Amino acid sequence: MPTKPFLLGLDQGTSGSRALILDDQGQVHGYGYQPLPRIYPQAGWVEQDPLAVAATLAAAITEAIGRAGCHPAEIAACGIACQRNTDFAWHAASGQALAPAITWQDLRTLPLLDELRSWELFPQSRRRLGYSPGPYSSALHLAWRLRSDQTLIDAAAAGNLRLGLSAAWLLVALGQPAQHAMDFSLVQAMGLYDFRARQYWQAWLERLGVPEDPLPAAMPTVHEFGNLRVHAPDGASAAVPVLAMIGDQQAALFGYDCRRPGDAECTHGTASFVDVCLGNHAPDQEKINVYVAWALANGVDPDPAFTYCLEADTAVTGAAIRWMRENARLFDRDDEVGPLAASVPDAGGVVFVPAFTGLNVPYNDHRARGTILGLTLGSTRAHIVRAFLEALGYQVRAILETIQTETGLHVDRLHLGGGVSASDEACQIQADLIGIPTIRPHFTETTARAAAMLAGIGSGAWKSPDHLPPLPEGATRFEPRLTDDQRETGFARWQRAISRARAWDVED
Repeated sequence: MPTKPFLLGLDQGTSGSRALILDDQGQVHGYGYQPLPRIYPQAGWVEQDPLAVAATLAAAITEAIGRAGCHPAEIAACGIACQRNTDFAWHAASGQALAPAITWQDLRTLPLLDELRSWELFPQSRRRLGYSPGPYSSALHLAWRLRSDQTLIDAAAAGNLRLGLSAAWLLVALGQPAQHAMDFSLVQAMGLYDFRARQYWQAWLERLGVPEDPLPAAMPTVHEFGNLRVHAPDGASAAVPVLAMIGDQQAALFGYDCRRPGDAECTHGTASFVDVCLGNHAPDQEKINVYVAWALANGVDPDPAFTYCLEADTAVTGAAIRWMRENARLFDRDDEVGPLAASVPDAGGVVFVPAFTGLNVPYNDHRARGTILGLTLGSTRAHIVRAFLEALGYQVRAILETIQTETGLHVDRLHLGGGVSASDEACQIQADLIGIPTIRPHFTETTARAAAMLAGIGSGAWKSPDHLPPLPEGATRFEPRLTDDQRETGFARWQRAISRARAWDVED
C-alpha cells in the first residue's frame, strides 16, 4: 500500500464506539473512543438512538484520524465489527431511522417468546439458527416491531423498510452501501437465518410475521460492502471503502489470533462472551451456541471457506459494574474494582449472582434476577465487589465445563480482554476459579484490530490470515493458585446461590 498505508478498524459496541488506525505492519497509529448512552423508556426496555450510534462512531473516527496525523485519503480500507442483536430500522429511500434501536438487553419480548415456544417447529430453531431464540434476539424484536409499530408496518407494506444491525445502518447513516447486505456472521446473529442451509428460514419468518425483503443479504466477511465518508479534525474527508464486516465477538476471536480449533477467548464487555474456535465443522449443540466465525475466500473456489465457533455468554458484566457504580454507589470509578477486591482476602461468605436480566448458559433462565447472599453486619462494599469478580469466574467455569461436556473440546488456556480484564485481581480470580491459566494481551483493542486486518486482506495488504502480523506488545499470564478443594467448595456455594436466584420473576 505505497500511497494508502493505513487501515481503519471500527468496533461499534453496546457501551461505546471505537476506531483504530493501523499500518500494514499491524502497528497502531491512532485510536478514538466515544461512549454511547442507552435509553430505558420503561421497565425491561433498553434502546439506543440510531443517530447517536452514528454520531459517536463518526466522532471516534475523527479522533483516531487526528491522533494518527493522517489524511483520510491515506486510508486504504475500513472494516466494521458491531454489536449483535441490537437491531435498526430505516427507510429504504430516505435512509431516515424509523424507530429507536432495540438492544440485545431488552426484555419486552418475553411474552412473545412464551407464545412462540408452542410452535411445532420451534424445537428446530437451535439447529437451524445456531442457538435457541431468546428475548435478546433481533428475530423477536422485529416480530414485536411488526406487530406494534405502525410506522414500520406501513413502511413494510410500501416496500420501504430496511432492517439490520448497526454495521448496515452505519453505511446508510455515514456513507453509501453497495447493497443492503451484512456478512454471514452478522446475518446469522439476527436469529432469522438457517446458517447450515445458508438461507433465511422461511417458516420462521412466516411464523414471526417478518418479510424477507427488508432483510440484508448474507455475504462473505471480506466483501465490498460500500463506503464510509470519514473526516479529519481539520475538516478534510474521504470516502473509504468498507471491505469487511463481522460480529463483535467473532472479531474478538480473530483479533486474539485464536484461529485454530480449541483456541479460546473471553471478552468482558457489557456482558462476558466466551468464544472457542471450532474450525470448518459446525456440530449440533444442545446448550452452546454455534456461529459462523468468519467466511473468507480460499483461492480458486468461488465459495468462501467457513470457520465456525462455539459461544456462550453471561447476561451482564460491564452493565453490572455500571449498576454498582451509579446505582449502588459502591465506588466512583471503574478502575477501583480491582483494588477494592484486593483489599480483602476473600468475599467473606458473600455470593453475588448478577442476573439483572436473567442467566444464560448453562442455566438459560431469563426469569432469574440479581441476588446478593451471605451478607452479615461485617460485610463491606469490598466483599460485594470481590463477590462480583468471583461471579465472573464461576460463570466462565460453568460455560467451559458445558463446552467440554457437550463437545469433548478441552480449553487449556483462556485469553482475556475487555474492560474488567484490565484488573490484575479480576484476571487472577478467574484463573483461580476456572483452574486454567488466563492470558491478558497488553494490546486491548482486539475487536477493532480484527476489523482493520480483515479489511487489509480485502485491500491486498495481506494475502490471507496466515500472513497477518501477531498481536503486539506481549501478554501477562495468570496461573491458578487455589487448591482443588478450595475451588470446588466455592463453586458449590455458587450453585446454591444460583438455585435461589432462578425463576425469581415468576408469580407464585
